[in-house]
Amino acid sequence: MSSVHHKPFRLPPVKTLRVHAPNGRKERPCVTIMSSVLACWASAGYSTSACAQVEQALRACMDQPTPAKPRSSEINYHLSRFQDRVSQPASKANKKSK
Repeated sequence: MSSVHHKPFRLPPVKTLRVHAPNGRKERPCVTIMSSVLACWASAGYSTSACAQVEQALRACMDQPTPAKPRSSEINYHLSRFQDRVSQPASKANKKSK
């Protein structure tokens, strides 16, 4: 067996450092009640008397105040502050390698 030597592959310099937020499921408490209202309307033919109780539940759910937003992560702010220390600009990297 012969060993094959490959030229090392160099990645280009990083232009910007960013961390993407994890894809989490957002809480939507009124969706199930709204689907119940739509199903009731589909079966009862948009009759207000037949679906009044479900409609009231939807209105009560929609009238509730929205919870406060959680504080967003500051990681991208700090990455942008320290980016020049983490990855060198292309012009400086080329001068050092010569």
